[in-house]
Amino acid sequence: MAIGQTQNNVPLEQLEQQKKNLEQQQQELEAEQNRLQKLEREAAQQLDGLQDSITITDLKIGDTEFQLAQAQERLKQLENEFGWAQEEYETVRIAAVRRLQFMQRQKDAEGWALLLKSENLNEFLERRYLLSKVYEADSNVMAEVQAKADMIVRQQQGVEAQKNSIALLRQQLLAQRDQFEAQAGQQNELITRLKENRSALEAAQAQLVRDSESLANLIRQRVAAATGGVVGTGQMSFPTAGQITSRFGSRFHPVLGYNRFHAGVDFGAPYGTGIVAADSGTIIFSGWYGGYGNSVIIDHGGGLTTLYAHASRLNVSEGQSVSKGQAIAAVGSTGLSTGPHLHFEVRRDGNPVDPLRFL
Repeated sequence: MAIGQTQNNVPLEQLEQQKKNLEQQQQELEAEQNRLQKLEREAAQQLDGLQDSITITDLKIGDTEFQLAQAQERLKQLENEFGWAQEEYETVRIAAVRRLQFMQRQKDAEGWALLLKSENLNEFLERRYLLSKVYEADSNVMAEVQAKADMIVRQQQGVEAQKNSIALLRQQLLAQRDQFEAQAGQQNELITRLKENRSALEAAQAQLVRDSESLANLIRQRVAAATGGVVGTGQMSFPTAGQITSRFGSRFHPVLGYNRFHAGVDFGAPYGTGIVAADSGTIIFSGWYGGYGNSVIIDHGGGLTTLYAHASRLNVSEGQSVSKGQAIAAVGSTGLSTGPHLHFEVRRDGNPVDPLRFL
């Protein structure tokens, strides 16, 4: 049996006991209602940002891997060039040494002996000039080959430093990607939890719909059982100070994110603001009623009733007669509520109608 759907012989104490059993769960649900939609939206936005960061980081890692491959290929090429330069230098050096040794071994027309056989000074100078050119050419060739080898070594050192720098950057990017992926995993878990909570909230809202439907039966039973009582004027006053924040009919639910039927009018007001009877009548219910929280129902006669929900305090009891404008409760946020406000309903024969038609 839904909360509040009770026969006339069920005492108010049982409703209060049900209130105590559900109060902790309702408080937790209220807190979740206040932050659920915002948290899920923020989590989804952050997850999108993390996924973008992971994609960008993957591209950067791919670029560093390409650069590392190029650097490795360049190092391999330089190693080959250095090997060729060393071989070339060794070949030139060996040839020069052999040529010098050969010229030193000559006794007749070759080598240094050639200078001693010069017939005059001019011939001596000319032969010495030619020999020096031979040595100079050998020296120049060896110097060029050595310079080439030195340049290759410097290039190797530069490419190796570049390779190390790229490798370090790649390791940093890999660590960054791991961090992004860990954060994305946490965001996915958060979104999953939020969706699970949303499912629980939807179940609670479905219960509220059932409470509203059972309320019609309760009102019909209580009105049928009532004898006599004060009859209202049919012209109602505003039940509390505050602006209308939600009207009767289909509305966008601020937490669930889709349209739901709203059976009354909400008045935004601070916690503890007084609630008064919209018209004269008899109290046929005062207590906890499921998702409506602390509620008061007044019978105004002629099948017309009013309901005042989510109150923080109730000032009246069942069977009591009240006059128009009399204090009956205080604004609160009990039951399925997203904050302090008064949910006000007008019902004809138990069925909700637009309260603004009577105010």
